[in-house]
Amino acid sequence: MHIVQKKILKFLQKTKISSIGYSTLGRFIESPHPQKIKHHIEQLEKKGFISYNHETKAVKVLKVVTFDDYGLINLPIVGAANCGPAGLIAEESFEGYLKVSPEILGNKNPDGLFVIKAEGNSLNDAKIPGGTVEDGDYVVIDGKNRSPSDGDYVLSVIDDCANLKRFYRKGDQIILMSKSKSDIPPIYIHSKDFPDYMVNGVVVRVIKKPKS
Repeated sequence: MHIVQKKILKFLQKTKISSIGYSTLGRFIESPHPQKIKHHIEQLEKKGFISYNHETKAVKVLKVVTFDDYGLINLPIVGAANCGPAGLIAEESFEGYLKVSPEILGNKNPDGLFVIKAEGNSLNDAKIPGGTVEDGDYVVIDGKNRSPSDGDYVLSVIDDCANLKRFYRKGDQIILMSKSKSDIPPIYIHSKDFPDYMVNGVVVRVIKKPKS
């Protein structure tokens, strides 16, 4: 179930109101776009969770749902990637799930998100939501975004090795950088090499490993 639908259903179950408009409901769940609320109301209707009269705004919960783990999202951990030289073989290896609150993800749609564990400290001056990237941190990747903008941090595969770098495009070249002051040289990729270079997604957040 989409995170917005969960918020709507949890709100309606908790408040037990008899009618509410799209804009008012949006304010309560902090989603200020009435058309988005209308879309998700219709989806909840189709799934049989609620009935909703779009003229009178009358609403009724038809199916009560208990949200396990307080609505936490399970993001698959699929392996590790090097923050320095591209030296880890890019073999996807499922290592379980990282349970994350939707609030930590900024209520981003979790569809397509996965987690990589960072190896190395060459991105420890990166400015990414959640902090810098240090060895052992969890890095959340949007696997559906394969078209990064200049300055984005990306997960990519070079010579069958996974790496985390900052992405820049200059003419027919891609330049992949580690931190600003680093002994690790940039990686330069020409457009002719693109078939052997693949962006696997854009970094959207860092979740710091627990301090021992």
